Amino acid sequence: MSRILSVIKKEYIQLRRDRLTLVLIFMLPLVQLLLFGYAIQTEVKHIPTVVFDQSLSSESRDIIGAFSASGYFDVVYTVGSYADVTKYIDSGKAQVGIIIPPDFTKKLTRSESAPLQVLVDASDNMVANQAIATANSIGLIKSQQMLIKNLPSTSLPLDVRVRPWYNPDGITAYYMVPAILGVIVTMTMVIITSMAVVRERERGTLEQLIVTPLKTYELMLGKIIPYIVLGYLQITVALLVGSLIFQVPIRGSLLELYVLTLFFITASLGLGLTISNVAKNQMQAMQMAFFVMLPSILLSGFMFPRQAMPKIIYYISYIVPLTYYLDIIRGIVLKGIGFSYLVGQVSALLIFSLVMLGISTAKFKKKLG
Repeated sequence: MSRILSVIKKEYIQLRRDRLTLVLIFMLPLVQLLLFGYAIQTEVKHIPTVVFDQSLSSESRDIIGAFSASGYFDVVYTVGSYADVTKYIDSGKAQVGIIIPPDFTKKLTRSESAPLQVLVDASDNMVANQAIATANSIGLIKSQQMLIKNLPSTSLPLDVRVRPWYNPDGITAYYMVPAILGVIVTMTMVIITSMAVVRERERGTLEQLIVTPLKTYELMLGKIIPYIVLGYLQITVALLVGSLIFQVPIRGSLLELYVLTLFFITASLGLGLTISNVAKNQMQAMQMAFFVMLPSILLSGFMFPRQAMPKIIYYISYIVPLTYYLDIIRGIVLKGIGFSYLVGQVSALLIFSLVMLGISTAKFKKKLG
């Protein structure tokens, strides 16, 4: 018993000396519980919406107002052509498009059924399901109000025609498989690289590298390149499995996907290397990597739609690299879009990569000094 107590005392003394580990153990779970308990919502509201109103009448404005008043649709763009609607949905700036035909009012005055087209980006199943159900409900409610005000009709005044794009059948694999690929790469790049420098420092092999004539950037590149190759191998295997087993369509260019993936891999590697330079031991590195992984999974839009999050959490999610990569991989795989639609996401990943690699290189130089 005395031996056990001596071991416990030794561990307690070690923990007291290692204050960063104590902070990570007690503070990180508390921060995560508060953050995610506040952020995670399943009811999707404020879906960005683009409107093409060809009628420009009081009736069409009333319908658009009903969509906005519901709280589920935010009309952020008003355009003058069908092509512009397609452009905004393809780029991800809008997830719903409302198109009102020029004869909308004329058909209502004739007691005919007036068509109203609602285009929904179904590459995100949860958002799409909410948008489709709400659009149909709004159409039904407005039709009932019109029937009460006017003479009875044999058909509903509003004919809401919902058209889900990119994943019309709502197949979960189409939505999840590309996202899981991004999560796998994040886990591998961040966790493995976060342990790299720490492990070598603990083993004493880092000193052997320091005495070699390698420059700092050469040493960092030597550590990064093998993991880049590993990341591409993971992506290749995941794409093959997704395509052959789950029948996930790849509508865009594979070459573009591979090129743009490089920015995501380097961003994840930079984050992992920064952690490895901050952590003093492998336990701290693992805890920090785990702290990064949870926001990547929960705040990026992988499991829960970002539109449902409170505004402050929604903006915090912009510092998560996976947020941008999900737009890239779902855009290329499901929508078939190219680089011209993804300039913002690629630029964000490039900036994140440069910042993280710059910080990790600077801290590594400081330790060498």
